[in-house]
Amino acid sequence: MAIYHGRASAKISGGKLRSNRHKKRFELGNEPTLTVLGNVKRKQVRGMGGNNKSALLKGNEINVTDPKARVTKKVKILNVKENIADPHFAQRNIITKGAIVVTELGNARVTSRPGQSGRINAVLIQK
Repeated sequence: MAIYHGRASAKISGGKLRSNRHKKRFELGNEPTLTVLGNVKRKQVRGMGGNNKSALLKGNEINVTDPKARVTKKVKILNVKENIADPHFAQRNIITKGAIVVTELGNARVTSRPGQSGRINAVLIQK
């Protein structure tokens, strides 16, 4: 089912807002892509203007940047430690922006949006 990103039909006070036009095609949204830990699986999603987005459905590799050494390495993801978007996402190994994952180099915070960019980038957390 589509998600509507237009104006709400109710005021903050609870009163009804009268619509001056019908819903438009450009106000449609999609269900969120919840990227899960697993073997790599991508999906092409059509965006505005016919552009394509590469949505990452499953992923097990991450580009980790070490801010001190200024080096980026591609390593395996071992586990999802914490996810600020939803506490239950960590239990389900769902990776979103801001999630803290355990990698071979240590803990890293995800800086990309894997459901929309198609890759997982992160910054190493210093101890």
